[in-house]
Amino acid sequence: MDAMRLIVASRRALAESGDTPEVMAEAWQAQSLAQAIGSRLAVSGPPELRGEALGLTELAGRGCGVLDAPTLGIGALRAAQLTELGDAREALLCLGGLLGEVGIALVGIACAADDEGTYWQCMEAIDAADESRDRVLEMLRRLAVRDQKAVVERDSAAG
Repeated sequence: MDAMRLIVASRRALAESGDTPEVMAEAWQAQSLAQAIGSRLAVSGPPELRGEALGLTELAGRGCGVLDAPTLGIGALRAAQLTELGDAREALLCLGGLLGEVGIALVGIACAADDEGTYWQCMEAIDAADESRDRVLEMLRRLAVRDQKAVVERDSAAG
């Protein structure tokens, strides 16, 4: 399945999640998907993104590590369904949105947490989602710089 469909499915599942375990499971799924997308970009993405993509893979892995891994049925792990990225810019824009939504959802859980363990788990996961989103934004910036250089080169060759 392509990255966009998986991101849309993750955003929908996060929006529909209700209780704390569901939100935490969807936060884990989102970080797992970010890790898979980062890995794919690091291996076969545009060269200017590979270092940041590797960083995204590591940060998203940390995001998964601070959250308890959900018990998922066969085929329920969205990251394992990733078969293609499609347009890197579009995927990164939507992934950044998903990671922002994860952070917001986790803030809500942290504020309502009855125990310190859940609170601190959410705080660590919020930090990981925020850092992962920062990597995504840096990759988008690098794509914009690359595109701007291409425009300048094209204009100078034509002029």
